[in-house]
Amino acid sequence: MSLLGLDIGTTGCKAIVFSEELELLGSAYREYPLVHPRPGWSELDPASVWEKVEAAIIEAVAKAGDADPVRAVATSVQGEAACPVDGDGRPLGNSIVTFDPRTEPQAAQLAQRVTPEELYLLSGQPLHPMGTVNKVAWWKQARPDIYSATAKFLCFGDFALSQLGVEPVMDRSIAARTMAYDLVRDRWSAKVLDVFGIDESILPRVAPSGTAVGTIPDDIAERLGLPAGVVAVTGAHDQPCGALGAGATSPGRAMYAIGTVECVTPCLPGFVPGLGERGFPCYPHAAPGRFVTLGYNFGGGSVLRWYRDQFGLAEMEEARATGAEVYDLLLRDVDASVGSLLLLPHFAGTGTPWLDVASKGAIVGLTLETTRADVAKAILEGTTYEIAVNVAEMRAAGVEISELRAIGGGSRSDVWLQIKSDVLGTPLARLAVPEAATLGAALLAGAGAGRFEDVAAVAEEVARPQRVFEPDPERHERHSERLQLYRNLYPVLRDTLHAL
Repeated sequence: MSLLGLDIGTTGCKAIVFSEELELLGSAYREYPLVHPRPGWSELDPASVWEKVEAAIIEAVAKAGDADPVRAVATSVQGEAACPVDGDGRPLGNSIVTFDPRTEPQAAQLAQRVTPEELYLLSGQPLHPMGTVNKVAWWKQARPDIYSATAKFLCFGDFALSQLGVEPVMDRSIAARTMAYDLVRDRWSAKVLDVFGIDESILPRVAPSGTAVGTIPDDIAERLGLPAGVVAVTGAHDQPCGALGAGATSPGRAMYAIGTVECVTPCLPGFVPGLGERGFPCYPHAAPGRFVTLGYNFGGGSVLRWYRDQFGLAEMEEARATGAEVYDLLLRDVDASVGSLLLLPHFAGTGTPWLDVASKGAIVGLTLETTRADVAKAILEGTTYEIAVNVAEMRAAGVEISELRAIGGGSRSDVWLQIKSDVLGTPLARLAVPEAATLGAALLAGAGAGRFEDVAAVAEEVARPQRVFEPDPERHERHSERLQLYRNLYPVLRDTLHAL
C-alpha cells in the first residue's frame, strides 16, 4: 500500500505519495492566488483551491505509478480559514484567511463575555481576531443571507474530506484553532458559541487526528486517478502535522517551518498554563497524547515572495530561461555575515507574541549605499529575529527547546539556515525529507488505515537529519547585540505603524 499526504496551505498545495516504508514515490505542487476584495482583506476561493488540489493529486498519483496503489489519504492544512457550504458541500462564499483583520469587532464582542484567561483554559488559544469563530460570526452579522443558506462552516481539512465524498469531520487540532472547542470536555463550547448566537449544528463533528472517516466513492476516486477503496482520514493543522513529520514528538525537540508563515512548534508533554499569558497557544499535537505551542510570524516566506515579485523581475526571467531556482538567484549575493539593516517583518500584521493585526513592516538603516542584496539579507535576518523573540518568550514560560528541525521551502537555502542557526545560537537540522507536513499527513493516513500503531515512534525513526547547521560563536554574539536593537523596533514604531 502507499499513502497520500496533502498539504493545503495559504498560497499553494502539495500532494505527495509515499510508500508504506515512507519513501517518496510521486509529488506535485500548485499555487493559487489570494483574493483581496477590499484593502486589507484576504480571502481564498475554496472551489479554485480544490481545483488545484485535484490537479496536484492527479499528477502525484500518475508519477507514483500503479505498482504501489494508494490506500489512504489525510491532510495537513492551514488553520482558521473556513468557508460556508450548502448541503451538497458547494462553497457559498470565499474563505477568510488567518491574517485578514476584518474580524476585530467580533473578537472585541467575544472579549466582553469571555475573558482571555477563560478562553485559553477552554480552547488553548489566546483571544485573537483570527479564530474561526470570529469569521463565522462575521458571516452571520455581515452576510446573513449566506449564513442562513449555510449547512456547515468547514475549515480546509474537513472541506477536503467533503470534496473527497466522505463526512467532513474536523480534527481536534483544527477545532482548537477555531477558539470555540472545549478541549477539556471534548465538545463545542456553548459558552463561546452563545456569544454570537451560533448553533453548533452548523459546525462539523470533531475527532482525533488519524481517524478513518470513510471510503472515497468510486466515481471521485476514478476522476482523481485513485484506485477503489481509498480510506479518507482526519489530518491535522499544518504546524503540528509538520512537527509529526519532522519527528518533533519528544519534549525539547521543535519543528521550525520556513514557509509562507514562519513557525517554531515545540512538542510538549501536556498542557502548559503559563503560555497563554505570554500570547502563545497550547493545543493537541498530531501525535496522540502530546501538545504543541506555536511561535510564529506571518512575514516569513511571504516577505521573500513579495521581494521576488516586486524587485526580482530579472531573476524570474533568468529562472524561466535557464531552469534555475529563482530564490537561489535572488540570494546568490547574500552570505551569512551580519547585515547592516533591520527589517520588521510585519507585512501582514504580527503573530506571537504581539498578536497585533494592525502592525506593518519597516526597514531601518537605509543609506545611499544600500544594495538589493542588503535588503534581501535583512529579510532573512528580520524574519529570524522575530522568531528569536518568540523562542525566548517560550523558554521563559518553561518550554524546553534544545533541538530545531527545519522544514518547508526555506529549508533548502543553506545561507538562510546558517543565518538562523547563528541568530538563535542553536543547531538547526535540515531533514532528508523537507516536506514534513505531507509526511505527517501520510503518517496519519497510515494510522487511520491501521498500518501504524504508534505514529510518533515511526516519525522519529523516519525523520532523519540530512545536515546540521551549527551556530558560529562570533556571528551569534553580533546577532545577539543586534537582537537587542530589534526588540526595540516594534515598541518604538507601533503607534506610527498603527496610524499608517
